[in-house]
Amino acid sequence: MRYYFAPLEGITDATFRALHHKYFGGVDRYYMPFISPTIHRCLTHREARELPRADSVTFAAVPQLLGKNVEDMLWAIDTCASLGYDEVNINLGCPSGTVVSKGKGSGMLADPEQLEQFLDAIYEKATLPVSLKTRIGLKEPEEFPRLLEIYNRYPVKELTIHPRVRTAFYKGDCHLDVFRYAVDNAKMSLCYNGNLNTRADIQAIREQFPTVEAMMIGRGLIADPGMLTDQGTSRELLEAFLTELADTYSVIFGSKRNAMFRLKDNWHYLIALFEGSDKHWKELRKTTDYDRFCAITKEIIRTLPMRREPDVTW
Repeated sequence: MRYYFAPLEGITDATFRALHHKYFGGVDRYYMPFISPTIHRCLTHREARELPRADSVTFAAVPQLLGKNVEDMLWAIDTCASLGYDEVNINLGCPSGTVVSKGKGSGMLADPEQLEQFLDAIYEKATLPVSLKTRIGLKEPEEFPRLLEIYNRYPVKELTIHPRVRTAFYKGDCHLDVFRYAVDNAKMSLCYNGNLNTRADIQAIREQFPTVEAMMIGRGLIADPGMLTDQGTSRELLEAFLTELADTYSVIFGSKRNAMFRLKDNWHYLIALFEGSDKHWKELRKTTDYDRFCAITKEIIRTLPMRREPDVTW
């Protein structure tokens, strides 16, 4: 089984990816939060920082692109190729309202004919293998057979499916029956994504879909960064990881206070790893003092009981 770290905007940046690999690992590929190319055909300072040369890191990373203009996307693919990457991933799944309103992300699923024209041009001219990440439709799961019919026409390196429609965002159960349809009918390699929060969740999908060889995990790995490793998320590793993350962000963002606000996004998910943390989480959210923030996080890590899942070995 191959395990991928899903991209989460504002969390899984280049610093996070490097330090997660250093302290935990267990991930075969890290997918980058999307780059959205424009007519200006240049990377912003932030994008350049987030898209280092492929040979400058010691782990596999895949750039993810979001857009609907073919020429802009082809420019971005060429740029990734020049930086040494061996694959790009096109995002057809982002449910954000601002993204969908522009006809990007899962908004592209609203018009299958236009999507087909877009993919025709991309796969005809792309200078790198292209994988896709998709939802199963914009509003209804019944949209998916038509979408898969389109995807099957192309040499898709891998199709990652989040089996929810756009309007569901991240709520409710995944449509595993629709994913089963993909397993039975897709002509390309598949990757499952959605509601993988514990090792037991992963094992359940493995047992239900034994021919699927890849899984993409996002929020579950933010909340339990050592989930894919034999040692799990120990207190010592977690504290060391977060300390170096804070120190590095303090430099990148120009102050410890700015680093603190970025790390609060991580703790939105991490707090679920600790039992009886309601009071601490309330205080953590409210504080604007960096030293107090560090004191609270250390108290959480060092003293609160950690959530324990049933043992699952692979």
